[in-house]
Amino acid sequence: MVAIQNVMQTEGAMQRRTKGKWADIPAGHEDPLSYAATSRNRSILQMVDDAVRHKQVVLAFQPVVQARRQEFAAFYEGLLRVKDETGRIIPARDFIRQIEETETGRIMDCLALEQGLAVLYENPGLRLSINMSARSIGYDRWMRTLKRGLQRDATAAERLILEITESSAMLVPELVVSFMTQLQRQGISFALDDFGAGFTSFRYLRDFFFDLIKIDGQFIRGIHANPDNQVLTRALVGIAQQFDMFTVAEFVENAEDAAWLTSIGVDCLQGYYFGAPTVHPAWEREVRETARAG
Repeated sequence: MVAIQNVMQTEGAMQRRTKGKWADIPAGHEDPLSYAATSRNRSILQMVDDAVRHKQVVLAFQPVVQARRQEFAAFYEGLLRVKDETGRIIPARDFIRQIEETETGRIMDCLALEQGLAVLYENPGLRLSINMSARSIGYDRWMRTLKRGLQRDATAAERLILEITESSAMLVPELVVSFMTQLQRQGISFALDDFGAGFTSFRYLRDFFFDLIKIDGQFIRGIHANPDNQVLTRALVGIAQQFDMFTVAEFVENAEDAAWLTSIGVDCLQGYYFGAPTVHPAWEREVRETARAG
């Protein structure tokens, strides 16, 4: 009985503390470790915000190769990298989820598009994909950036691929469908990124008319030895083929996975096996070598 009373008294004291002084402690400040983590996150987000607003960003390029002719890049994906004040790249995993719904996220989409269009202008034989969020569809600065780039280069539209993540597309599917229809008439292609991650309604997939589907990397790593992922990936490839969409397998990291994916009819492959994202892509070296030879 005494033990029960002691427990009740302790619980009562905890409740009083929670309702009193402790209730005023902000989330993330409950203990030194939480406070340190919260402070670090705020510092990184502020650093990213400052860098983006001062255009301290650069595109890194990763090849997407043809599955049956792997020595040839079908196109490159341009991935925006944010640099800190020392010029070092801030890992995207440290901030990307937190800024996705913010103004900083919209500005990042604009900068990625602006730099991508500039690269297309400078390299007439290049095809490039650029990431964007469906949240940027109604963002005036993004649309102005696109319009300027297309006016500057008449061939840019047919060489530009816009990648929209599956989760982002499903936020406003009707808006995405209308947006895609408008820009596809100008020659721009669209890729559904992270396909299979679990958000897409097949009813909307029928209406979207994406040109490419990029199969989520969680199904691709080690696929040559994973029967479950083999079944799922075959199904995703079959769905894409039914809707006349090209397929890209992401996160291909070894020859065995590449061979298996090619055998089931995947059109293109992307991953570290073919090249890591780099700010100094192959075509830059070719330009320099041509200039030296001349």
